Amino acid sequence: MIPRLFPTLPIAVLSATLCFADAEPLWDVHDPERPRPPRVEPLPAGELPSLPPPPGAIVLFDGDSLHHWRPSEWKVKDGILEITPRSGNLVTLESFGSCHLHLEWIVAEPVQGHGQGRGNSGVFLMGRYEVQILDNVDNETYADGMAGALYGQHPPRVDPARPPGEWNRYEIIFRAPRFGPEGDLLRPAKITVLFNGHVVHNNVAFEGLTTHGRRATYRPHPDAAPLMLQDHRDRVQFRNIWIVPLED
Repeated sequence: MIPRLFPTLPIAVLSATLCFADAEPLWDVHDPERPRPPRVEPLPAGELPSLPPPPGAIVLFDGDSLHHWRPSEWKVKDGILEITPRSGNLVTLESFGSCHLHLEWIVAEPVQGHGQGRGNSGVFLMGRYEVQILDNVDNETYADGMAGALYGQHPPRVDPARPPGEWNRYEIIFRAPRFGPEGDLLRPAKITVLFNGHVVHNNVAFEGLTTHGRRATYRPHPDAAPLMLQDHRDRVQFRNIWIVPLED
């Protein structure tokens, strides 16, 4: 299902990558034998213009200040937000549940490292459910840890990542999970992700909270929680971050 906000996006964005099979083989977490998704070209910049915040959006980063975020050592320069490695994650002051999130990111040059140590960061919805950020280009790593992956759970259906020094774009529609009064899971978290104009997840359910090296499970938590950008000790930059809270 494509959420109602998507008709505001360019028609080219709703690409043929919508036609997915639901079933996947059961792979181990971070299984090195799991096939990497096929490489596809990102949509040209002219077909993927910067998307302005729609009415009702909360602009989390406008190129100027970090007043929507908890105090941090991350740097703002020339309209760009950059991770200060080893300074800690960047966390919003406000809490969000279901939402439409837009952000743009770039792996800063010169690029260093390899595998999961190369341009690594992540977008954590509710501080718990991660869409991975990584330099995918000429960088061997496990499929469920590539840029666009639901980390440790689902690889992106295709790989449209741009190389270091070029801006990438995530368009995310997230539906928060719900828990019963006894902490039982009533519905899982679900997500749709457009990555540089390609649908890489279409209403996919998270298996649980993002973890490393083990199978995810759910633990009850509030209906809303802060958004988090991850400091994984790599230089990754961000711009044009806005969010629209959605009703369930």
